[in-house]
Amino acid sequence: MDSREKKLEQFKGQTRLPNFAVPKRYDLTLNLDLQVCTFSGIVLIDISIVQATKFLVLNTLDLAIDDVSFTSSENHNHIPTDIIVDNGDEILVLGFNDSLATGNGVLKICFSGTLNEQLKGLYRCTYVDGGVKKNMVATQFEAVDARLCFPCWDEPAFKATFKITLTNVPLELTALSNMPVSLEKHNGRHKTIYFEESVVMSTYLVAVVVGLFDYIEDTTDDGIKVRAYTPVGQSEKGKFALKIAVKALEFFKEYFTFPYGLPKLDMVAVPEFSGGAMENYGLIIYRENELLHDDLHSSVANTQRMTIVVAHEVAHHWFGNLVTMEWWTHLWLNEGFATWVSYLVTDILFPEWKIWNHLLQETTDGLQMDALEQSHPIEVEIHHARSVIEYFDAISYKKGSAVIRMLQDFLGNEIFQKSLSSYMARYAWGNAKTEDLWSVLSEVSGVGVSKIMSIWTKQTGYPVISLSLKDCSLEFKQTQFLSSGLHGDGRYWIIPITLSLGSYDRRTNFLLESEFGELDISDICHTGGSSNMHQKESAEDFQEEFWIKANVHQAGFYRVKYDDGLLTQLAKAIKSNCISAADEFGILDDTFALCEACEIPLSSLLSLIEVYEKDLEQITLSRLIDVCQNVAKIAHDAIPDLLATLKQFFINLLLLCAESLGWDVVPGESQLTALMREEVLMALVRFGHRETCEEALKRFQAFLDDKKTTVLPVDTRKAAYIAVMRNTSNDIRNGLEHLLRLYREVDAVQEKTRILRCLASSSDTTIVLEVLDFMFSDEVRSQDIIYVASGISLEGRSTAWTWLKERWDMILKKWGTGPLLHPLIRKIVTPELMISTAVH
Repeated sequence: MDSREKKLEQFKGQTRLPNFAVPKRYDLTLNLDLQVCTFSGIVLIDISIVQATKFLVLNTLDLAIDDVSFTSSENHNHIPTDIIVDNGDEILVLGFNDSLATGNGVLKICFSGTLNEQLKGLYRCTYVDGGVKKNMVATQFEAVDARLCFPCWDEPAFKATFKITLTNVPLELTALSNMPVSLEKHNGRHKTIYFEESVVMSTYLVAVVVGLFDYIEDTTDDGIKVRAYTPVGQSEKGKFALKIAVKALEFFKEYFTFPYGLPKLDMVAVPEFSGGAMENYGLIIYRENELLHDDLHSSVANTQRMTIVVAHEVAHHWFGNLVTMEWWTHLWLNEGFATWVSYLVTDILFPEWKIWNHLLQETTDGLQMDALEQSHPIEVEIHHARSVIEYFDAISYKKGSAVIRMLQDFLGNEIFQKSLSSYMARYAWGNAKTEDLWSVLSEVSGVGVSKIMSIWTKQTGYPVISLSLKDCSLEFKQTQFLSSGLHGDGRYWIIPITLSLGSYDRRTNFLLESEFGELDISDICHTGGSSNMHQKESAEDFQEEFWIKANVHQAGFYRVKYDDGLLTQLAKAIKSNCISAADEFGILDDTFALCEACEIPLSSLLSLIEVYEKDLEQITLSRLIDVCQNVAKIAHDAIPDLLATLKQFFINLLLLCAESLGWDVVPGESQLTALMREEVLMALVRFGHRETCEEALKRFQAFLDDKKTTVLPVDTRKAAYIAVMRNTSNDIRNGLEHLLRLYREVDAVQEKTRILRCLASSSDTTIVLEVLDFMFSDEVRSQDIIYVASGISLEGRSTAWTWLKERWDMILKKWGTGPLLHPLIRKIVTPELMISTAVH
């Protein structure tokens, strides 16, 4: 081992960068060459040396380091004798002959790199101007890709200010960064843009976009300028998102009792982006279909999602940007809270959407993932920073937001809001750990929050509560729930139990702190639950008339298994419309999960499902459809002889609702009605209901003949497109050809996305394979491959899995191992596929 290797070895394989030097300020200049897709730069980093050292260690990846020097505050210049780049550990080690004394100094690094096409770091994407494709640049630094753009201390705890300058920017293009422009200088056909110095922030929040845009703007009540940057000629499509952003900024300022910390907030839609959006401080970057609202092409589902996404990204300016997780172990503090609070503001802006019910669908995703043996805790020890990419998943976002909602329900809204305000004030402009949040909540509420909640964030999984009624005593038993049907290892949780006993006016709450619990309800047994009723003589009489619902309105992150008698009474209550939509959702969701885990028979699930053949609210109908489709998926693999019978059963179940909703929009109908229509028609098409499919094809043909026809409104197009593809085979290809022609002709990104989501829904595996290969073409932007993968038909899942394995090398070459790959794999290797394999 030579001397260079020895020097490097002590820093290799470390979880965190050494902390003997701390960055305070970055003066970053980037010179862009959009013709050859390269960049170069100089970064001057003000650092504080807190411990005398002969080494400086920071992050870099795929950059050429050209020149380095360190100048102390005493103006002593130090040139490193060793400049060692280790791309494996993603570090730059600078070795000096003389020890750098404690104190302040400036580290200067000259570097250069290539604008990559993998939508991470500082990357190239393209826009169309006058029919010509041209290059532009954008950034995506979260989680650990600022180091792809410039050498830096690329960890969330190393907060600093940033002074950014962009040179060689074509005159016609707009340059954006976290802060407003302070100066612009022209030099022939190019310009240099100087931005104001930023507030303190983590490197993953630094952002730059250079492209051709129009914009519209508005101002909050306290003078914050908010802009929405859109493709040229589409500024009107930014109005809806702009409105939401302004309202969200004003709401969060009041809710957290802490002002927004920057003079402006820009939102920009870029043609290619790996995620839905990214909360860079003062410059939120979106993929186009998450920011552009098109009255002709945006469905109700598009509108609701856009509202939640915009609110989520704005919320991060408090949870994440202002108060930042200390390390990636605490990622959920960013994502869980931003998810939860985005629903809070959406509910205030659009109460008619009943959006808290929609959160139940998100919670279900978290419950499904966390029931897998391969799940992980909310707080995961991250030993290599890049591995955190694996944990931007349903646990961090959806389980995270669900346990927050459970805690809010337990503590009460007023105490919870007061606690969050105190937390913001205490940790503003700094970093925090999960324990810091629990400490503040405990102080304000007087409740031992840490004792309760640490189990939920540090322990994998969640409980199922077995609930039984014996005489006049409710008996509780908690065990870990696993979708495989295996039993947990004896772990338990401290669970906020909520109960409704025959009425939502009769509720009781308590903490279940051990494996077993018991609740005496003899007072209800003996009075029948009401002073106006005759006294009952036995618990059996009581059980005939009263229902008991645990986990009221599904506020808790756990499942409930009722004994046969209690479940029978709940079914009667559902049929009699005594149960809220959220609880109807929860009873069905829990019963399906228990059936999936072989805890109850399929016959019990199907008997319960029959009760739902009635008028339903949107959230209940949506979950009913999901359950029916999931049962069909499992039956397809495990009990194929029963599949046709099950499909007909599900069709009969949904027809009442479908006939009530019809195909045509009714003037004045609610957005939830339109959403229900879309969901039920798609379900009937997928189940093969002949009349629905025929009507869909007829309306699609009318739409082909006249794009302005009203017979196929935006909220029914997806059902028609799926019907077209279900009617497409290798012998009858015109459906695929029609949809591809529509895809090529339409400009609206929402419509393009809608078509992509339906292309792989054919039952012919040859067509599915052709569509998957279509993703490799230049016609599908890299960011959009996830839409195609999300629509793979029941019959095409095995083909898709084979395709993934056979094309693996091509996939890695085209999309790399970055942010595009993980969601693609998740869509193809679905939990249902894993569960059906287990059933075999």
